[in-house]
Amino acid sequence: MSAVTYVIYAFLTINIVFNLLGSFSLHRFPDVYTRLHGATKCTTFGTIFAVLAVVVHAAYQLHLTGDPKYLQMALHSLVALIALLLTNPTGAHAIAKAAHLSGYKPAKAVIDAYEDKLRGGAE
Repeated sequence: MSAVTYVIYAFLTINIVFNLLGSFSLHRFPDVYTRLHGATKCTTFGTIFAVLAVVVHAAYQLHLTGDPKYLQMALHSLVALIALLLTNPTGAHAIAKAAHLSGYKPAKAVIDAYEDKLRGGAE
């Protein structure tokens, strides 16, 4: 096996570890806000490494074969990553805002700045 294969395996292992941590956060954390935080951060970070593995593989295959389909694969993966980096935090924010407006309060929160903002400022 070449060094490139080991790099790809390392990236995929990091991807699996962080996605598993994200799924554990859905079960372990006490409320919707911390669950969203854990799942969103971990899966975003894990997916970055999955895309890096695809890009490294595509670059290596492009170098070996010269086939342009590998360049296309790398570019499509990077576009998907950009879309994920833009939509994952935005979606998590929308879910958290909807949960707060629905009346779900953060567990063990001392200060709720969003509630103060909704009431017209700190009183």
